Amino acid sequence: MPADLHAFFADGVYGHGILTAAVSGNSYGITSSQVMPQEFIAEQFKVLSEDFDIKAAKTGMLANDDVINVVADNYSPEHFGPLVVDPVIITKHGAMLLEQSAYELFRERIIPLATVITPNFYEAQKLTGIEMTTDEERVKAAHYLQDLGAKNVVIKGAHNDDSQTTVDDFVLLEDGDSFWLKKPFVKTDRLNGTGDSFSAIIAAELAKGNNVKIAVTKAKDAVYAAIANPLTVGHKFGPINHWDAQKELH
Repeated sequence: MPADLHAFFADGVYGHGILTAAVSGNSYGITSSQVMPQEFIAEQFKVLSEDFDIKAAKTGMLANDDVINVVADNYSPEHFGPLVVDPVIITKHGAMLLEQSAYELFRERIIPLATVITPNFYEAQKLTGIEMTTDEERVKAAHYLQDLGAKNVVIKGAHNDDSQTTVDDFVLLEDGDSFWLKKPFVKTDRLNGTGDSFSAIIAAELAKGNNVKIAVTKAKDAVYAAIANPLTVGHKFGPINHWDAQKELH
């Protein structure tokens, strides 16, 4: 959530958060997590919708069946605007973040709510069962996710492979248009918040009234700027630089 809120601020929108899980961690990694009770998550949806005129929303880590169900039961586009689904289920290094039993429920209840879904390489593999060793397979995976109900799909191209020279994201829009977003690969350990910030900026741009094509393009440019000029914070896997994202966005 800190990366989401930093990204919202960088793009000039005011962000709120609904806490579904809390984690203990630092730049070396996450040491423990605590999933919030369903009643507490539902209450957060209720009180925010009663007070604020929310223009767009995004998801983060939805750790298990209970969280998936309470989010799906309480989200509505009327109260929370278009939804960007960031399927935080597998890290860029392949670590699992979603209980194995919850994958099918995620496909059934969360993906159909998505105005935009933004899986990374490993998440797209897991959600579709497609290896994605070729560009053609990545295109196939995007269509698979669209068939599950997501209106627009961005399959992010970065994965744990130092042989990469570019990071190529495939975008499939609701109207059938598709294109690639390409940036040079930056070799760095300071990537914390990359996916969170990408999806948050898409949500921020949708909240401003921009279309999906503009939103994903601006998010790609901003996150690249944030990665290319990383911050020296922490001793291991540090964060991206939201100040440089802000410069790119404005």
